[in-house]
Amino acid sequence: MDRIDLHILRELQADGRLSNQELAQRVGLSPSPCLRRVRQLEQDGVIQGYRAVIDPAAVGRGFEVLVSVEVKRDRETVEAFESALQEIPDVIEAYRLFGSPGCLLRIAVADLTAYERLWIERLTTLAGVTEVNSQIIMKRVKEPHGLPVDR
Repeated sequence: MDRIDLHILRELQADGRLSNQELAQRVGLSPSPCLRRVRQLEQDGVIQGYRAVIDPAAVGRGFEVLVSVEVKRDRETVEAFESALQEIPDVIEAYRLFGSPGCLLRIAVADLTAYERLWIERLTTLAGVTEVNSQIIMKRVKEPHGLPVDR
């Protein structure tokens, strides 16, 4: 990737709805070569998709919790746990970690009652789970805005 590709990535992270015409203008290319570069970045898997950023409260999921989970550390149990997480829509991010805790989840639900129900009915019943610790998010201090793209 050269500096123009990196510039394209920065612009698209800031606004994924840019028209090809506008993007080309911002990165100093004509539309055809710009579109070719974007398509190549998509084909190479550098650009993995485009999404809308949604206000959690607007869709009834303004209560967010970071949850650390300890899971028995054998391959079969970990794979079953990770597979089960895919079926829980309230889990909006999940990370397997080195060390302790073994897994970190970001959960978005309507309120404390909804989280308590999820905790009791789903999280603590997953195979291999030995411990669940919750940290309620008071305030999001820094919003995700994509990866730093520089070289």
